[in-house]
Order: sequence, then structure tokens, then C-alpha cells
Amino acid sequence: MSTARVWQPARALAQRRSFSTTPRALDNYAFIGLGRMGYQMARNLQSKLPPGDTIRLYDINRSAAEKLVEEMKTQQAGGAAPEVSTSVSDAAKEADVVISCLPEPQHVRSTYEVLLKDIADLPPRPQPRLFIDSSTIDPHTSSTVCQLVEDKLPGQGHFVDAPMSGGVVGATAGTLTFMLGSDKSLVGRLEPILLRMGKRVLHCGPQTAGLAAKLANNLLLGIQNIGTAEAMLLGVKLGLDPKVLADVINASTGKCWASEVNNPVPGVVPTAPASRGYEGGFGIELMLKDMKLAQDAARRIDLQQTMATKALDLYERASKDAECKGRDFSVVYQVFDKTNGQGP
Repeated sequence: MSTARVWQPARALAQRRSFSTTPRALDNYAFIGLGRMGYQMARNLQSKLPPGDTIRLYDINRSAAEKLVEEMKTQQAGGAAPEVSTSVSDAAKEADVVISCLPEPQHVRSTYEVLLKDIADLPPRPQPRLFIDSSTIDPHTSSTVCQLVEDKLPGQGHFVDAPMSGGVVGATAGTLTFMLGSDKSLVGRLEPILLRMGKRVLHCGPQTAGLAAKLANNLLLGIQNIGTAEAMLLGVKLGLDPKVLADVINASTGKCWASEVNNPVPGVVPTAPASRGYEGGFGIELMLKDMKLAQDAARRIDLQQTMATKALDLYERASKDAECKGRDFSVVYQVFDKTNGQGP
């Protein structure tokens, strides 16, 4: 039995690591999905792994993987050896840890169906493989993939959900918060890996619990954003200076992230997307996706939602507005303003 590496606190991960004297565990990594989030997460992971480790990268857009590998080789001193893989199976075949960050539930399911089919008959790794999915998908699909891993790799693989919060800025800075759904016994192996890409890991419970927490949080965020936009517009129409109104809200019980950090009124918070034409930030299409996932999860447990249903309808219609497409979800303020606060 191999001796696992000793976990160090998060602050020490980049500086020190203990090595096994028997066949090494957790030395080979695969990262699948190099979109805006995955690209930065893989970059941070590679830079904080020690020389001698390997990280194989795959994206359907091969040029993204090639670009990242080139950046890793030219900009990083040390770190794991990066390689471009030709397929998901090529990336995963020798991996002790597979990390995926994919756009939609169907992408996650199809990816794991393919790679599990191809690696199922390979010799076992020194420890059971870890499959860490950081995609924001519905719990039902995640549970289905988890069962697929258990069926194809009995006793030799663990699938966990670890969606994250912090956006592209957090992914770039390595300050993401991961919401982990896994058996408690796996946290000791998982936490050091995730802390190479973020600053906090919240173990939410068993598999799918991380996704449940992420969807509940984003559902609340979506509703808060709409409420903040309507409240700000009401104050502006009644003659209030929006900065003064924001100060009042943020010193009172109405304070929330949407009012304090991501205020939807241009000029109120200089660093907010609203102050740069709603560019950057969390795209309205992504919020729409998360609202739909939350609604689907609620539907599967026969949970009726009132505010969520109305919010989903608004985001769906706003996302079709040419002035809103591709912009931060706080752009709903503009929609309200155009229609005198009555909604689209």
C-alpha cells in the first residue's frame, strides 16, 4: 500500500510537499474543459504542483490547450509538466486525479461515458482515482455519473462534485471557494488539490451536496439582483441620488452582494460591471442557466417556487434582448429602466 503525501495547510502548499517512497500517489492529473474558468484553474493547479508531476490538458478546442501549455512552459518556473491530450481518454488514462469543468450537464455525462469506457480495463492506480467535477450542473446528472463511475470502476474510483464560486477573477487569482459534495472520508485527499486552485473548501455533505448548495446560492443571488434593480430604480425615479440610496441600503437591512459589490446602477460602484457598460462579470446567460438548473432540481422533488419562477421568466426574456446578450446579469436594471420599472 502506498504512503499518501502529507497534507500541508493551504498557505504552505506551494512551498512544501512530502513525497512517497513507494509508487507515487496523486502525481498524474488530467484537466478536461478549458473555458474561461477551467483555463485559469488549470494554470494555477499546474503552477502549484511540484516538478515531476504531470498534468494532461484536454479541450474540444485544441488550440486552447496548446496555448495554455505554451504559457505554462514559458511563464512558470517549476510546476508539473504540462501536456496536450488528444482526447478525454488520452488525458485520463494515467491520471490519479481527473478534474472536469464543462458547460452543460450533457457535456459532463458524455465525457465520463467515453473516458470510463476506455479506462475501465486499465490496471488500477496505487489509490482509487479521484474524479472531481467542478461543472455547475443538476444534481440528478451528477448522481447518474457518480453511479456510472461506481459501476465501471468498482472500488477504484470516486466521483465528487465541487462547483465553485468566485468567477473568472477568483479563478485567475486562485481565490475560489469550492462547495464539495463527497464522502467525508475523501476530504483529506480532495482538499489539498482544490486549495491549489482556490482559498476555501466547504464540505457540504455527500455527493451532489455541493451542487445543491451552489444552485440554492445562485437562485438567491438571481432573485436578489432583480430586487436590487427594482429598488434602485424606484429610488432614482423618486429623485434620489443612486449613490446616496446605495449608501442607505448598504447601511440598512436591504444590504446584499447585489447592492454593495455588484450594484446594477452605472456609476454607483466603480468596479461593478454596470460602470463599464455591463461588460465582464457573470453573464446573464449563465444566470439563466443556473436558474433553470435550480428550477429543474425543485421540480424533481415537487417543490413549488414562486419568486424563482418569476425571476427565471424575466432572465429568459432579458437574455433575448439584443442590449442584454453577453452582458452581466445586473443589466436587468436597464430593462426595467426602459420599461418604467414594469419588467420586460
